Amino acid sequence: MRAGARARLEQRLTQAWTARGPLACALWPLSLLYGALAALRRALYRTRVLQAERLPLPVIVVGNVVAGGAGKTPTTLAVALHLRARGWRPGIVSRGHGRRTTDVREVAPDANPRDVGDEPLLLRRRAGVPVAVGARRAAAGRALLAAHPEVDVLVCDDGLQHLALARDVEIAVFDARGIGNGWLLPAGPLREPWPRPVDLILATEAPPPGTIDQPAPAFTATRRLAEHALRADGSAVPLRTLQATPLTAVAGIARPQAFFDLLRQAGLALADTVALPDHYDFNSWSRTTGAVQTLICTEKDAMKLWRHRPDALAVPLQLQVPAAFFAALDERLAARGYHPRQRA
Repeated sequence: MRAGARARLEQRLTQAWTARGPLACALWPLSLLYGALAALRRALYRTRVLQAERLPLPVIVVGNVVAGGAGKTPTTLAVALHLRARGWRPGIVSRGHGRRTTDVREVAPDANPRDVGDEPLLLRRRAGVPVAVGARRAAAGRALLAAHPEVDVLVCDDGLQHLALARDVEIAVFDARGIGNGWLLPAGPLREPWPRPVDLILATEAPPPGTIDQPAPAFTATRRLAEHALRADGSAVPLRTLQATPLTAVAGIARPQAFFDLLRQAGLALADTVALPDHYDFNSWSRTTGAVQTLICTEKDAMKLWRHRPDALAVPLQLQVPAAFFAALDERLAARGYHPRQRA
């Protein structure tokens, strides 16, 4: 399926998931089958017919119950940086969505994003901690510990529904969509029924009031763009210097319009916008900008786009998480008997 057609299909489904309209109702019978299969799987783990693997260190899972990005990776980054500041030595595991490989591997700072995934590569560069990818998160965790025995806490980027990995703390992330129409896939955005037990809830954007039942302490973060864009060589360009520059904005994320809106709020003039499917690989993308237009993208997209367009500028997304959220996370780790090791 071509990128444009896929993006339009994703947009249509996303729109259908905001209400219980004709398309959602037509898909509702399929959601019953999806729900039954999901419930059976959860029951198999609950009754230990299927066994979750326990790793020899605390595991924090950052995930969501809605399809598409809700801010899991920025939250994972914020959690890893907080843990490191508190004296922990965190590592990160991820599935590595969209990569062409299927093995378990560590993510090097100069890795090809097609081999490790765009989000794991971004986390490796931004967090500065060991990162491993693997469809089986427990296997990725074991490989990470073998290579980095100093790691004493594991953060799983995504994986709330990956029940094969035992976890100590679950963080559910939501954005402005909340739970949409409240139906399961494919009639709605839910990967599993909500509410369900979690330890903490973080809204990366304020959802509409009353759209999220709160079975756990809930906090709201603030998403904003950095005050600079990055070149492929790592140098920074202040956004204010781009306000008079015609820009072509491209985004291959779950909600491209949210990125475009943030750019406009920063005072940037967008001559054109290009919305692509989430995790788009850019290998077949041949869009050229006008003679006086500059290409600007998300930092996640830049992990892949810079290989084809090193002239593109990437704008980092900054997530401002309330201190109370991190205090609650520390309390939950301590309540389970986990504390950062004393360093010599």
